[in-house]
Amino acid sequence: MSPKERRSIDTLAVHGGEPEAYAHSALTAPIVQTATYSFSSTKELCSYFDGEIEREEYGRYGNPSVRLVEQKVAELEGVEDAVAFASGMAAMTTAILALVKSGSHVILFSDCYRRTRQFVCGFLDRFGVTATLVPPTDIAALEAAIRPETRLVISEAPTNPYQTVVDLEALAKVCKKHRVKTLVDSTFATPVNMQPARFGIDLVVHSATKYLAGHNDVLGGVVAGSHALVGLVRDVRHVFGPCLDPHAAFLIQRGMKTLALRVRHQNESAIRVARFLEAHPRVTRVHYPGLESHPHHEVAKKQMSGFGGVVTFELDADLEGTSRFIDRCRIPRIAPSLGGVESLIEQPALMSFYELTTEQRKEVGILDNLVRFSVGVESADDLIADLEQALAG
Repeated sequence: MSPKERRSIDTLAVHGGEPEAYAHSALTAPIVQTATYSFSSTKELCSYFDGEIEREEYGRYGNPSVRLVEQKVAELEGVEDAVAFASGMAAMTTAILALVKSGSHVILFSDCYRRTRQFVCGFLDRFGVTATLVPPTDIAALEAAIRPETRLVISEAPTNPYQTVVDLEALAKVCKKHRVKTLVDSTFATPVNMQPARFGIDLVVHSATKYLAGHNDVLGGVVAGSHALVGLVRDVRHVFGPCLDPHAAFLIQRGMKTLALRVRHQNESAIRVARFLEAHPRVTRVHYPGLESHPHHEVAKKQMSGFGGVVTFELDADLEGTSRFIDRCRIPRIAPSLGGVESLIEQPALMSFYELTTEQRKEVGILDNLVRFSVGVESADDLIADLEQALAG
């Protein structure tokens, strides 16, 4: 589809990547629940391996249900190709492994998701890959950290949990100058709010578990980009085998039909929640890129059409007081993850960093009074009323 023919994100969420018709005239995509595929003859088999025909061979290498998810994400992101995985971390780690080798150097911003940071800084060194952490959004520090052996720069946009927003255009410009590939986790933004490839980013990663699927009922991940780079990632997936299950793929593509509707509603509710919290005397700070007070608000306005459904904030309370506030909330469930139709709330100090002391958590930037609120599709009025009564307690 040419740029002139590119349809709106709402239409692509429903129809993107889909054929004109499915088998048996089905309106919705069938689940192709098979581990392997048969050939009608040895001649067809040889034609397949000679590249004369395109078809599926074995479940680890491809599945029509999975391919639909990949094609839909590629169209939503405005890129050539995508490859799906069994989880967001499978997508992230496989993409990284596809782009580095022993002796390579990787740079990532220090506020990346803790499991990504753990993989890059704790696992890759086993295979001779070194890593450097740079301060959040600091492009100058990033460029200063680039070495001749640097192969990859990793970021999130926005980041988790503090919602910092790196200038993707500036990031891509610096990395292209030094011939370094860029990988951005855009889970928080979704393709509805931002398409990183438009700013020159090479690979885009999504935890499909979150907004893409949108119903807190399935795990999945996707890497999107050019045919060449996605092909490298797909080849590594073939070897490691972290494939997306066909039924999980069905749930993800079904969830994506309402992606634009859900995300826009969550955008609208989250900014209202953020403004309410910012004005409340028992809240000391709100981290939400849609607020004018956010340090990266202007960057976010430049590259995002909406600011997402996650609001992170700090209470005028200690660890126990913050826990009491969370326990008083009646609508959001206490749970990890985000991006689903149900609102979720968590205290990162306990949910993700329970084993650390207060001092150790401060060293990695996690405060005891920090709250992450993933806004669902409930009424914003009801959510604000619930937060208000919980704060009053």
